[in-house]
Amino acid sequence: MNPSLRAAVIAEWRGLPERKPRADRWQSPVELVPKLMQRLGLRERLHETEVIDAWGKIVGEFIATHSAPVALRAGVLYVRVLQPALHKSEILRKLKQRFGGRTIRDVRFRVG
Repeated sequence: MNPSLRAAVIAEWRGLPERKPRADRWQSPVELVPKLMQRLGLRERLHETEVIDAWGKIVGEFIATHSAPVALRAGVLYVRVLQPALHKSEILRKLKQRFGGRTIRDVRFRVG
C-alpha cells in the first residue's frame, strides 16, 4: 500500500481532520532555468560572455586590437585599454543598442 494512502486511511479511521492537498510544485524547465541561473549568478556571466564575444564587432577592428573587455559587473563593463583616448559615449551607445540598458549601464576603461 502507498504510504501516503495508508496515512490518509489511518487518519480518516482515527477521525483526524483531513489534510489539505499540497499545491503542485512542478515547473517546466522554461520557468525553472532562468530562476536557477539568476540564483547561481550565471545570468550575468552569460551576458558577460556575449558582450566579450561581440566586442570586436561593436567597436571595430582597430579599437578591438588595442582594448579588451575584462568583466561585466552590475551593468558596468570594465575594459583594459592601451591608450585612454577612446570615444566612451559612442561605444556605450553601441553596447546599449545591442544589449540593452539593463545589461550595460556604463563602460569604464583601465589603462594597462
